[in-house]
Amino acid sequence: MMQQRFTSDAEAVNALRDTYIKLNSEIGKVVIGQEEVVRDVVISIFSKGHCLLVGVPGLAKTLLVTTISRVLGLEYNRIQFTPDLMPSDIIGTEILDENRQFRFIKGPLFANIILADEINRTPPKTQAALLEAMQERAVTAAGKRYELGNPFFVLATQNPIEQEGTYPLPEAQLDRFMFNIWVDYPKMEDEIKVVKSTTSDAQVSLSPVISADEILFFQDLVRRIPIADKVLEYAVGLAVKTRANSGIAPEMVKKYLAWGAGPRASQFLVLGAKCHAAIHGKYSPDIEDVNAVATAILRHRIIRNYKAEAEGLSVEKIIESLMV
Repeated sequence: MMQQRFTSDAEAVNALRDTYIKLNSEIGKVVIGQEEVVRDVVISIFSKGHCLLVGVPGLAKTLLVTTISRVLGLEYNRIQFTPDLMPSDIIGTEILDENRQFRFIKGPLFANIILADEINRTPPKTQAALLEAMQERAVTAAGKRYELGNPFFVLATQNPIEQEGTYPLPEAQLDRFMFNIWVDYPKMEDEIKVVKSTTSDAQVSLSPVISADEILFFQDLVRRIPIADKVLEYAVGLAVKTRANSGIAPEMVKKYLAWGAGPRASQFLVLGAKCHAAIHGKYSPDIEDVNAVATAILRHRIIRNYKAEAEGLSVEKIIESLMV
């Protein structure tokens, strides 16, 4: 048992930090740059969350997810979301076998890591089926409940520039994702390395760094990490300040936000801060750890009004103004 390897949680936190360093090193063999993106995906995994990766085509979002699944040593499935995809195509379906008995055939959702590629290209019915599975970590078919893999993560991708033929995720469904991660263009020096490595015949060999049991242990560890009341109150206050009628909302929020973040944001801010602290070798998070994960957690949970859009005020700028 993992628990028996460590004499204290402090020793286990040190092991989590060392594992994160090894993961970064192994992922870095294939994914060049994008350090913050990799960090946030790893934090979401150890925090038992899901990620939405948003970026234009060609930024290696799919490669990133594939690489992470290989170094984690987990079962991985990619689902290409299309307008004709039905819920049964991802969950599974019942068939009549040779004995004239109904038998459930599991769909691609039954794996540890699911890449939901271009999630906004499939109709709401199929999106809802996936997002229900994300929340419950189980699916129901013909009245029977089937547990999904453990651990189970959904890493969804979305293209922000092509709107025709897409079905944007509603805010209530976006809230299921711990992080909304913006995948930006690489720096020029990183792009030079990418082009050099991908236009040669160099072969990269990846090795699993961590097992499923170790991931489950570290997920429990993250929840056991203590947090000071002051830091907890700051994290919750950050979410509450995004609500115009909260009583502590600053003028900028009242002026520019139509909707604020819900309680799930507060939970993820605390979990994300705990994990961010642990992977950097700290035994308890501080306000800096909360701020480090705040933008990716709040970005998809607050809605600007028309005034903010007209003045070109970004969601990121508003979030930045709320941090101390």
